Formats: sequence, structure tokens, C-alpha cells
Amino acid sequence: MTASGALAFDGQGWLWEWPLIGLGLMKPENFTVVLKTLTRHPRKGNLRWWKPWECVRLIEGGSVNKVGLTNPGIEYWCKEIAPYIDFGYFPIVVSILGNTPELVEMTRMLDRFDIRAIEVNDSCPNSGDPLKAAESAILSTKAVKRNSRHPIIYKVSAAQEYLVIARGLEGIAEAISINSVPLEMVFPKGDVNPLWKLEKRVGGGKGGVSGKPAQKHNWQAVEELAKQGALPIIAPSIMEFEDMAYVRSLGAKAVSFGAIHFPTYPIWRQPWTIFTNPCKPTQFVEKERRQHAKRNQSSTVF
Repeated sequence: MTASGALAFDGQGWLWEWPLIGLGLMKPENFTVVLKTLTRHPRKGNLRWWKPWECVRLIEGGSVNKVGLTNPGIEYWCKEIAPYIDFGYFPIVVSILGNTPELVEMTRMLDRFDIRAIEVNDSCPNSGDPLKAAESAILSTKAVKRNSRHPIIYKVSAAQEYLVIARGLEGIAEAISINSVPLEMVFPKGDVNPLWKLEKRVGGGKGGVSGKPAQKHNWQAVEELAKQGALPIIAPSIMEFEDMAYVRSLGAKAVSFGAIHFPTYPIWRQPWTIFTNPCKPTQFVEKERRQHAKRNQSSTVF
């Protein structure tokens, strides 16, 4: 899977990704694509396209972001974006965030589209919205399920009571995915906050950490959720090819690619170009398919 927003609001990628897709270096059709999270009404958030570094910063091994769910709202998406999406070309998951009445309304609006699933995102660590308590998260997701013909994925944070939530959603959600990790969990001493100016200006949390610094917390959640066995788990924080096999050994049933698109930091350790990191998920999937085909061929021979 792609992490929410890696390929924009339509699965066709952001403007800078179009040449890579056109050249076949990025292949959205290889993935189940989770669209950038939508809210009931347009949300300005913190992202300004002409200066994205204000809300996204590189840290060693990954990134921290405080985008704040910048999006045009679900009504705009339904009228201006969804009609131009070929939902049969590759699986699309729509990610939504809001209070319970908003989630229910958005769910009903999505009913006419042939999407693969709805992702209920109650765990964004950089939007200023408080993380939902377990009981509230369960009730909201049950309300979404009652009003949807689509399967439901619940997006949890390592900072939430994820075992309680997963158990409460057994038989309700089809799977559970895992969000970026609140910066204060990764750096509890508070000595790292590259977005402190933005936090001081707008409030709403320090931001969410993705990539290698988030692996410890997210993969612990993967292992604990897998041992619990309530729901299938989609593992995040995939940065190297070997990470896919590792999280599956922990019990993950699927993997999600997000921060891998960003350069390695400090950048001189591994020079980054537009033709390297953004293409890694496609390369990883195709490499795994080749290995799988080779294993099948060997087993057939012997």
C-alpha cells in the first residue's frame, strides 16, 4: 500500500511525480493507493505549496511533518476529483477524519464510488486534533461501518490504546493501519523539534515522525497487535527492502510506503535525486515479485 497522501488526492501522484509515472519508474498500479486524508470541509492546514519546508523537515533516517491535513474537503473531492478517477485501474482507499457526525456524512457521500475501502484516520499527530480515546474511536468507527457498503480500515497511533481499539473493532474493521509517531514519543527529552517555530505560531502538537526513527514504536505496535490477533495489520515505516520481510515476520499482513520518498538525511550520506527514493517502492514490489516467481519455478522443478 501507499501511505495516505503519497500519491495525492487521486492516486495519480503529485505534479513532481508525473514524469516518473510517465516513464514507468513509479507504478501506482502496483499498489493499493490510500489518498490524502479528507475532512468534511476544506482545511487550510499548515502546508503552503511555495514553502513546504515550513511544515515538513528531514531528520536523520526520516522526516517530521506538521502538514495539518491541508485538503480541499470531501465535497470538492466528490465533485471535482472523483469523477475523473478510474477506480477499476488500481485499488483506491479514501482516508477521512472528523467527529462522528462528520464521519458518517462523509461515509454516505463515498457510497456511490467503487473504492476498495474507507480509512478512518483518528490519529493524525500534527493536525491539532486530540487523539481519540479508545471508546470514542470504537464508537465512531462502528458508526462509519453501519453507514457504509465499503470495508473499513482504522488508522491508529502508537500513542493510542491500540490494543483496546483493535479488540473493540474486531468484526467491524477489516484491518488496522498505523500512523506516524508523535515527535514527543520519539524524542521524549524534547531536544529535537525542527518545527518549533510553526508549533509556536499555530499550536496543535509538535508533528509526526516517519521513517527509521518511527520504526521502534510502530513495529512494537505491529508485533503486539499481531499477537493479539483481533485484526490484520498494515505495517508502516518501510525504508529498506528487507523491512518488508521483517514486519511480516512480526505478523503484518501488508506493508505501507510513506517516508521512503524523502531523501536520506544528512543528504551527503546518500545523494538523492528524483529518480532514486521515490521509485524505491515500485522497485521493491517488482523485486519481490521476481523472487516469488523464482521460488515458484524452483518448487515446480523439484
